[in-house]
Amino acid sequence: MDTRVQFRIDEETKRLAQQRTESQGRTLSDACRELTEQLADQQRKATSHDAWLTEQVNLAFEKFQTNRSTFVEHEHAKSSMSERKAKIRERC
Repeated sequence: MDTRVQFRIDEETKRLAQQRTESQGRTLSDACRELTEQLADQQRKATSHDAWLTEQVNLAFEKFQTNRSTFVEHEHAKSSMSERKAKIRERC
């Protein structure tokens, strides 16, 4: 089901926006629809990422609570990450 969206802008802004969209072979409604769809897609991606991140955090806490976690000293972690980054850079 389609929904109608309305908002208010001044006449000059509307006129200029219509000129711009018409020069691109589109209507102002087309441009507004595209922008709205882009915003919705960005929100879907953000929501999906938030769900994934929450799952990862919960898995980490579960691992910690069941004594299946391994702790690494800070210097060792920094060294390992530096090595990984170097290997990635070599591939590029």
